[in-house]
Amino acid sequence: MTHLTSGFSVSVVLLATAAGVTAPAAASPDSAPDDSPRAQLSYADSTPPGRVPNDDLVEVVVQALRLTESLANKNKALDERRDEELLPKLGATTYNVDQAALEALPQGKNTPLDKLLLQTPGISYDSAISNPDFHVRNEYANVQYRVNGIQLPDGVSALGPVLETGFIANLTLLDGTLPAQYGLRTAGVVDITTKTEFDPGGNLDLYGGSWGTLSPSIEYGGGAGQTQYFLTGRYLQSEQGLENATPLENPIHDRTAQEKFFGYGSTLFGDSSRLTYMTGVFVGQFQIPDVVGQAPLGDFGSDTLSSSSLNEHETDRLFFGIVALQTHYDEVDTQFSVFTRYATIDFVPDVYGDLAFNDVASNVVRKSLLNGAEFDAADHLSDAHTLRAGLTFSIEKTQVQDLATVLPLDADGNPLPTPVTVNDYTPKTGWIAGGYVQDEWRIRPDLTLNTGLRFDQMDQFVSANQVSPRITLIYKPVTDTTLHAGVSRYFTPPMQAQATQNNLALFQNTVQQPAIPLDDPVRPERATYFDVGVDQKLLPGLAAALDAYYKRSTDTLDDGQFGQAVVLNQFNYADGFSRGAEFKINYYQGGFRAYTNVAHEITMVKNVVSNQYLIGDPVELAYLATTYTYASDAQTITASTGASYRWHDMLASIDGIYGSGLRAGYANEQHLPGYTQWNAAIGRDFYPWNDQKPFTLRLSVINLFDRSYVLRGASGIGEFAPQYGPRRGLFAELTQQF
Repeated sequence: MTHLTSGFSVSVVLLATAAGVTAPAAASPDSAPDDSPRAQLSYADSTPPGRVPNDDLVEVVVQALRLTESLANKNKALDERRDEELLPKLGATTYNVDQAALEALPQGKNTPLDKLLLQTPGISYDSAISNPDFHVRNEYANVQYRVNGIQLPDGVSALGPVLETGFIANLTLLDGTLPAQYGLRTAGVVDITTKTEFDPGGNLDLYGGSWGTLSPSIEYGGGAGQTQYFLTGRYLQSEQGLENATPLENPIHDRTAQEKFFGYGSTLFGDSSRLTYMTGVFVGQFQIPDVVGQAPLGDFGSDTLSSSSLNEHETDRLFFGIVALQTHYDEVDTQFSVFTRYATIDFVPDVYGDLAFNDVASNVVRKSLLNGAEFDAADHLSDAHTLRAGLTFSIEKTQVQDLATVLPLDADGNPLPTPVTVNDYTPKTGWIAGGYVQDEWRIRPDLTLNTGLRFDQMDQFVSANQVSPRITLIYKPVTDTTLHAGVSRYFTPPMQAQATQNNLALFQNTVQQPAIPLDDPVRPERATYFDVGVDQKLLPGLAAALDAYYKRSTDTLDDGQFGQAVVLNQFNYADGFSRGAEFKINYYQGGFRAYTNVAHEITMVKNVVSNQYLIGDPVELAYLATTYTYASDAQTITASTGASYRWHDMLASIDGIYGSGLRAGYANEQHLPGYTQWNAAIGRDFYPWNDQKPFTLRLSVINLFDRSYVLRGASGIGEFAPQYGPRRGLFAELTQQF
């Protein structure tokens, strides 16, 4: 969709003898080559109507439109300064997905963001109840998102991805040893570059198919003066909003309705300053899938109640806005941004049914308002050194409420069938501040040393800080070969809404009275991370990379769903470590693309030291205190592969994922069976209209071989209900460019 055309108007008066002169027709914008001016010719002729002179001179005004070309060049220059000077990716392990690669996936731009990331190295699949729906190198939800170099503020745990893929022109996943400007959420950085549209235009898209799925979307972008903008919106309804709780083809009670909107704009001020503004909205309504065959506990209500008739649901909302000013003067680049984000989660139980099956019905509401600012600067001191520094600050106000209807206990500890209501409400205002300084030292043309120092301070339910050094070395011994090695200290605060403690005293003498009366506050994770890798271009269009890493952490963060409310709560293990290796290879030649990624990873933890009551079983807690066991999100082997071929107006595409299985059982000592899923599509562009804007038809199939597989078995730590991968689904997409 990204294309550039000419822009500013120039008037040229041509004097020619009218005899034999014929004015050429105005050039069609669609027939003009991208690198040539588009001309509009008109006559400035004072001859009375109806009279064609033979000897008079005719003024021909040529208007060559070059404004948007100039605008595009200025924006491109600022983009390059931002990516190469202000926020470089020195020493990080990177994987890039451009717009063509995204649109070549079987679902194209209708691929959810989490499913897109599954096609990158070291990413493992998890259910939508986790946040996000994937794990980077076996870590919990420790991922940050950036759009055009601007960090998006953290959200609270929501069901499914809140960002839309329609606005993505390029996506880069960064992990490993990150430069000092990337703080707090450090398992991975999802760095997104938006589409740009300088001529007004866009597309309408209609996507739908199995499980009653219907998803219309629209994209529109353009430019006016020194401003460019891009807007995208999507509506989705489906009978499968979350992962199925049964292995059946059709889930039970799993309807969703979602609305997403993203708007981006930027305005140039001269050649060296740009104001960027963006906003996003997500509203999602979800039914919570029902499990078949569960029996009531017998403490409340009917003994014959069916578990497939429960009516739990949740509504998630997210709103954010960002304004940023980027400047470039001589050798100094800066970017200053301010941001705001408001997010809510409202889980509504089936009071009667949840009391019958769980002895408790919890209406959980989480609200979070976050405001903050961030500043980054770079000074190109010399050919050998670039100095970078930055500051960030955010303040967050959360309100967490658990309005629980529970069964009380009699003197002998037996549940009574007379529910009582407990209101556990905790407001909190916390803040996080940080700063960094780093130096990029180009020792030789083929050798670069990047050293940095970062300091972060948090004050939430605990106060803590850390000084974090970062060191990476990048070596290019020969053309097409890049080696990197680095070590980084990381400081990761918990998410404030998920770290909120329950008031355990309120639940005394009820069925929710904890068997483990320990609730130490959640602390930030501290880690040392080592990473080494090599990237190699083997042949034209063929590239491969190998990367290995080791991480050692204290107060290792993890999360889980503890109870029937579909919300996440965080806790710490005293110690943890991860180690792994990743291999990737990709090939691109003409209309053919192919890639394969394979990763082997081990993540183990020991000794729960915060929110211990969540574990529930004192025997299991004692075992975890002395024994290293696998983290809940650990999956030993993950792989993804895909290929696509575009031939003229035709596209054929296939991709697949493999996972060796997430953890299960007592203390996560077991793991679930491995699984594979293949997706495929075929599409064609048609040109039925005179304006030559394509009309595209695409047919896709998800889980081509209809393999039934389980993601979560409901027996591991922090698991409440099973989740299964999707069964085979058939979908059609109609897209009209305009």
